[in-house]
Amino acid sequence: MKRFLAFVKKEFKHLLRDYRTVIVLFGIPLIQLILFGYVITTEIKDARIAVLDPSGDEVTTAIINKITSSGYFKLDQKIWSYSQIEPLFKKGKVKEVLVFEDNFGQDFMKTGKAKIQVITDASDPNTANLLATYTQNIINSYLMEQSPIKGNMIISVHPRMFYNEDMRSANMFVPGTITLILMLICALMTSISITREKENGTMEILLVSPLKPIQIILGKVTPYMALAFLNSIFIIGVGFFVFHVPVKGSVLLLFGVCFLFIMLALTLGITISTIANTQQLAMLISMVGLMLPTILLSGFIFPIENMPLVLQWFSAIMPPRWFLLAIKDIMLKGVGFFYIWKEVLILSIMIGVLILISVKKFKIRLQ
Repeated sequence: MKRFLAFVKKEFKHLLRDYRTVIVLFGIPLIQLILFGYVITTEIKDARIAVLDPSGDEVTTAIINKITSSGYFKLDQKIWSYSQIEPLFKKGKVKEVLVFEDNFGQDFMKTGKAKIQVITDASDPNTANLLATYTQNIINSYLMEQSPIKGNMIISVHPRMFYNEDMRSANMFVPGTITLILMLICALMTSISITREKENGTMEILLVSPLKPIQIILGKVTPYMALAFLNSIFIIGVGFFVFHVPVKGSVLLLFGVCFLFIMLALTLGITISTIANTQQLAMLISMVGLMLPTILLSGFIFPIENMPLVLQWFSAIMPPRWFLLAIKDIMLKGVGFFYIWKEVLILSIMIGVLILISVKKFKIRLQ
């Protein structure tokens, strides 16, 4: 028994001396708990809305104040024309638009009936459905406050879902699946491929060959680039023909953005390979540092606006967030380059930064 206890004590010391094991045992569960605890929520907070209010009377003002003071909505701007709605959605400025009918307050006070159209951006159907439900409930609450004083009154709420009239979940999951698969093939597989050479001791053989280091790296990543691009075409095709996910924008622009993200994911994989010396470490960094944030912090499933401010800042440095915004806008909203130039610029800057980091690291390893 003493020998057994001594052996167990030795194993504890061995584990605790290895900081990477300690991180796996305690750090990763803590990070996952924090991420899941704060990110996985069905609540809506401060969703930006616009209002089209032709009458501008006391009743509409009271309803708007009721909605914006709930904590769920934040008034972004008032608009004066129905034609302003779609450009607002395309630019991603608002999630919902309230449209009051003409003479809303006058009709409501005389007849006890009035109409409101609630238009939501249903490119994210879950959020759109929640916003419409919250708005309906707040308006019903306003009616309950008024009914004891002024009798039975009705405000008809007519929801309209922009870009996804049927509220099909496939319109959200297909772009998200493209993001996940490209990240998996490019970043994860590239990092493992290069670290495998280092771990097996064959990287030195490659480096003393007539090939230049940049040619070795390009030779390693080119197959993954080709396979990832074919995968993106395949997924978009399956989404279009099988799940009837529309591609309203330019197909060339869509593939161009996919290719840009593939380049970014490849450079990310190369950067990981410069840090990791083993395949296990490369896989750990890729899975924890890339896959979980891609699912949780990219806006794929959970709205970024609902997250704590710190996590919103962290999501801003995650490439999948900007790629997902761009392809959803192209596929579902039919926008052109003018509407996604910011996302393209951010992805391009990230590529440049990662290339500089990876080149610097490789120079150190070649000395």
